[in-house]
Amino acid sequence: MTAAADTTLAARVRRLVRTMAPEPPADLADEHRLVEDLGFDSLRLMELTVVLERAFELPRQRPEDLVGVRRVGEVIALVAGGARGSGHG
Repeated sequence: MTAAADTTLAARVRRLVRTMAPEPPADLADEHRLVEDLGFDSLRLMELTVVLERAFELPRQRPEDLVGVRRVGEVIALVAGGARGSGHG
């Protein structure tokens, strides 16, 4: 994946996260925490997972793969890794 493709992917992920966040900030940063800063609860996090899987044609994520994903930047890294692995992006 090229640097430009990585930048585009990151922008798309940020846009989806911001759209789905119960408490979206004016400027979304990679350091924002999904639960504490953006107001996600467990149900909303599962919905976000499904939306990202569909938007980026990712394989279904296992719960254990998502345990350490707490910040926007970590969501972007997870999606980027999945997009590379599936040949999409």
